[in-house]
Amino acid sequence: MKFLDLAKVYIRSGAGGGGSVSFRREKYIEYGGPDGGDGGAGGNVIIETVEGLNTLIDFRYQQHFFAKNGQPGMGQQRTGKTGEDIVLRVPVGTEILDEDEETVLADMTEVGQKFIVAKGGNGGWGNLHFKSSTNQAPRRANPGQPGVERTIWLRLKLIADAGLLGLPNAGKSTFLAATSNARPKIADYPFTTLHPNLGVVGIDNVEFVIADIPGLIEGASDGKGIGDRFLGHVERCAVLLHLIDGTSEDVAGDYETIIGELEKYGGDLAFKPRVTALNKIDALDEDEQAEKLEELKSVVNGPVHLMSGVSGDGVQDVLRALRSEIDDNRLREKRQSEEPEPWRP
Repeated sequence: MKFLDLAKVYIRSGAGGGGSVSFRREKYIEYGGPDGGDGGAGGNVIIETVEGLNTLIDFRYQQHFFAKNGQPGMGQQRTGKTGEDIVLRVPVGTEILDEDEETVLADMTEVGQKFIVAKGGNGGWGNLHFKSSTNQAPRRANPGQPGVERTIWLRLKLIADAGLLGLPNAGKSTFLAATSNARPKIADYPFTTLHPNLGVVGIDNVEFVIADIPGLIEGASDGKGIGDRFLGHVERCAVLLHLIDGTSEDVAGDYETIIGELEKYGGDLAFKPRVTALNKIDALDEDEQAEKLEELKSVVNGPVHLMSGVSGDGVQDVLRALRSEIDDNRLREKRQSEEPEPWRP
């Protein structure tokens, strides 16, 4: 399934049915009178979050969604049928934006959350509503209200507990593959990761979700590269893991490049808790490790972890550092793999 995190959708709610103008004309009824029923309300356009989705790819193939109109009222005080709602099912973490792509109408962050993005029109009153002592035979009824037609944007921001940051080929995908069951693409060229990946990581009997996004480069905030398109997916994270390639010639410069892009991106992303790790130490000897570590500590305001996603050195310490920054209400108990009981005759 392809990944899509932004979709433009055209919606229209149903129009209400018109009221009825009708009179009782029964042979043995001495007094007749108005008996026109009301029109039915139009259907709503509802957006609902469901489990099992992590992309908006369904909205690439269908962009128009129209709810049903309400039926007109009828005689004998019969109300028209209400129009059927139409429900758009989206992944958890979807933002609903107005046509300007900036105004947030709703933020869908929980499973089962519903939002009426376009309300159906009310049905019109039948002539029974207009009966009075001075007007006992009204010949008027209200038309139904029209539906609401609008254009909206759906923007997905994945809900993860920790997010991975770094330049291309910093080892983010290798780290995710080594610590979870996720299988992102790994290769020795930049921008191997073209869309975000999620992995569930377990440490000390708890689990949390890590998001890997495409690497950032200098000038990403000006449109260079593709990583800036996906920074929204780590906005909801409790902590960010910043990986620096230990084989780089300028580890301090690499660190400052990413921090600068976070600051230019805006919001609270640059102020989120961060865990910094010097990666790929399996390719460095002890002297090189010490040199790179001192160079990185000169620009990092906090501890720096040494790790290797390939050999596994220091990975557990990094996971524990992430765990300590994640709120307890985000952590889940780790599922223990139960050994099946041996078959007995």
